[in-house]
Amino acid sequence: MTDVFKLDLDTPTYKGTVSVNTGLFIDGKFVNPVKDDSKIEVVNPATGKVITSISAGSEKDVDIAVQAALKAYKTSWGLKVPGTERGRILNKLADLIEKNTDEIAALESLNVGKPYLVSKHMDIPNTVSTFRYYAGWADKIQGKTIETNESKFAYTRHEPYGVVGQIIPWNFSASSLAIKLAPALATGNVCVLKPSEVSPLTAQKIAGLLNEAGIPPGVVNIINGYGNTVGAAISSHLKIAKVAFTGSTLTGRKIQEASAKSNLKVVTLELGGKSPNIIFEDADFEQAVKWAAMGIYFNSGQVCTAGSRIFVQESIYDKFVNALRQAAETRTTQIGDPFDQATQHGPQVSQIQFDRIMHYIDSAKNDGANILIGGDRHGNEGFFIQPTIVTDCKPDMKIVREEVFGPVAAVIKFKTEEEAIEMANDTSYGLAAAVFTENNSRAIRVVHALEAGNTFVNCYNAIDINVPFGGYKQSGIGRELGEYALDTYTQVKAVHVNLGLKL
Repeated sequence: MTDVFKLDLDTPTYKGTVSVNTGLFIDGKFVNPVKDDSKIEVVNPATGKVITSISAGSEKDVDIAVQAALKAYKTSWGLKVPGTERGRILNKLADLIEKNTDEIAALESLNVGKPYLVSKHMDIPNTVSTFRYYAGWADKIQGKTIETNESKFAYTRHEPYGVVGQIIPWNFSASSLAIKLAPALATGNVCVLKPSEVSPLTAQKIAGLLNEAGIPPGVVNIINGYGNTVGAAISSHLKIAKVAFTGSTLTGRKIQEASAKSNLKVVTLELGGKSPNIIFEDADFEQAVKWAAMGIYFNSGQVCTAGSRIFVQESIYDKFVNALRQAAETRTTQIGDPFDQATQHGPQVSQIQFDRIMHYIDSAKNDGANILIGGDRHGNEGFFIQPTIVTDCKPDMKIVREEVFGPVAAVIKFKTEEEAIEMANDTSYGLAAAVFTENNSRAIRVVHALEAGNTFVNCYNAIDINVPFGGYKQSGIGRELGEYALDTYTQVKAVHVNLGLKL
């Protein structure tokens, strides 16, 4: 028997019981790992205290899950199940997640530290919408007929890979699960998914809904564990045909290397960013400040597309910095318990992440940058960091070049459009970028020149499920979301039919 974690919560925003099975989900059942005593402690980042422990898988558990997935692919999923039926099942899963929104949102906030009202009204609805969006695509996976000559009929089929390995991050654990699972299942693949060991609770809860949704055993397997065990096993398993990963660029390199050394599995990577946000003097000033603050401080800065390098034209630089400082001060008053109605800014997800961000702040100080506001712990418990603004930055500083993944904005002055573009592109990353200007010609000219996979004009992080998402350079390979994601989960087969050719 596997353990079930239960906790009664009585908070200003959520009152009720949350519960999850803490075992591995393999072949439609929660099971104990092969190493029965292997556990991972799950911590509440708002308090720094342990919530519960979950089972930790190993390479052997991954192999068992892959074998279950292979059997399911051959007998009860893949192309044996019509797209209309796959879509119906995905819609049923979306309905079940929506029905359990309050509890899943509470688990997300308890585990990740984000405000409960954000989890409830943004993260979980996005999760539901993603499953519904790809449910609609499930019966629309189409190839083409290709004219050759009258003696031959040629066409293409878009076929699933089979077993797909998926590794998701901790910052948006519910919606990241949907972004990976939904297109993979819609196109007929079966999945072995590893949640982050830091934030596994929402994946565990959703795993408990899969059977009720009608997903056959083995089609989805969820294996908790560490990256160097479960993640490495997924990346190198010879029966996994494709792996999709969201996380750091360093880990992305390791996954791609493991793919090359094993079976050359297809790799989709959504990696880090050091995204530029360019504010021109003719921008709508008030809106630019609001979007810039949201772009760096949303989810406590723990967003891969965070606008962490803010470039401001010199004529409005001082005014903008002062206004952004006021926004940061307001944000500081909204830090607190994720289950408080007034909270807009939660903790960093872990002690490791807290220490990492503080290291970057210290490096900025040591490099001669100015900490205009913030730069320190907030409160006496948990992993809270004050919203921070760094000025007097030089291009070679770590705070400018490396991904902080926290509530730390580096604000940099520029003179001309050409200078702004050059500085914005001076990075190994290319995930996102934004431009604020009322000059439409300039806006289009600049976003076309920026080396980033996601660009925004007069907004920031305004991402939609039906629009592709992914990065340039060391920010990743391939695209998620939208119709484009279907291409990453199918392989094209060309079929040549002889209608009369004679030798």
